[in-house]
Amino acid sequence: MSEDWLDTIKWNAGGLVPAVAQETGSGEVLMLAWMNRESLKLTRETGHAVYWSRSRNALWHKGEASGHRQVVRAIRVDCDADVVLLEVEQKGGIACHTGHHNCFFRALRADRWVEIAPVLKDPDVIYNQP
Repeated sequence: MSEDWLDTIKWNAGGLVPAVAQETGSGEVLMLAWMNRESLKLTRETGHAVYWSRSRNALWHKGEASGHRQVVRAIRVDCDADVVLLEVEQKGGIACHTGHHNCFFRALRADRWVEIAPVLKDPDVIYNQP
């Protein structure tokens, strides 16, 4: 299989591109993560979101620890080819490691950040921590 489509991406100096995960159907932005060439290729091949963890310096198969996988329905690129958009079906309804539906659960209100969405599941329960 030709990988010319990967050459279209404008990878940053570290070989990464930002990837926005958007929920199929609702259009809600769930999260922003990073992808490298291998993670984007694996995402296409497996049909599940695979990101690059900058903190762990390793591939991150979304949901591998939590079970909250992202089934990829479409892969898009923006006009400059420097941002990837994944349209995903979020399994379990939780995209954020904090137990929220998405990672954008805080909004600026009167000069402070306020949580505007509930925790759907305690992260300690999600990750089986004592």
